[in-house]
Amino acid sequence: MYLQEVEIVMETVENERPIIAAFDFDGTLTYRDTLIDFLFFVAGPFKTIFYLLLQVPTLLAFVFGMATRQQTKERILEQFFEGMPLEELKKKGKAFAKERLFRRLRPEGLLRLQWHLHKGHRCILISASLDMYLEHWAQFAGFHDALTSRLAADDEGKVTGKLVGLNCRSEEKVRRLKELLGSLDNYQIYAYGDSKGDKELLEVADYPFYRKMPVKH
Repeated sequence: MYLQEVEIVMETVENERPIIAAFDFDGTLTYRDTLIDFLFFVAGPFKTIFYLLLQVPTLLAFVFGMATRQQTKERILEQFFEGMPLEELKKKGKAFAKERLFRRLRPEGLLRLQWHLHKGHRCILISASLDMYLEHWAQFAGFHDALTSRLAADDEGKVTGKLVGLNCRSEEKVRRLKELLGSLDNYQIYAYGDSKGDKELLEVADYPFYRKMPVKH
């Protein structure tokens, strides 16, 4: 009898942990990757295609394992944004978030986000996409926090094309989540992802959802 009472108390304490809902973005809340869309938005179609053609050797190096994902991403970002005033790119990111992102969103993902917000859960967007537009969109959508890949700028406030720290995917997603929250054992975590870049995040979740959005809790 005593052991049963202890188990009931432990279960009650466990269920009182604050709830975190961590959402990946590209492919989870959207139908496809949004970085390419952002490149087209900023540079226009002709320049974007031209720049991407210039980066074919970089992309091939990545495919054949001669360049890391971060190196590849930074080389492309350098091609497009190096030397651009950071504030100008932020304005373009805000405009992109307002004008274009809604076309890419999955309704079922937004419904799940609204469910968590209605329940009073802390919702965190965690994505390898860029802060330039995701931080704005996350604010519009009601997220409490946005953990993203961040573009670096030099002392003159111009974009370098490099990232501040690591690309926010795989182990970096978990590290950034711990940096924000502290010990993850203090929370009940729902995590939503769609790719191997979300594997580590899903592994630390109490309720992992891979390529699916539950209709009900």
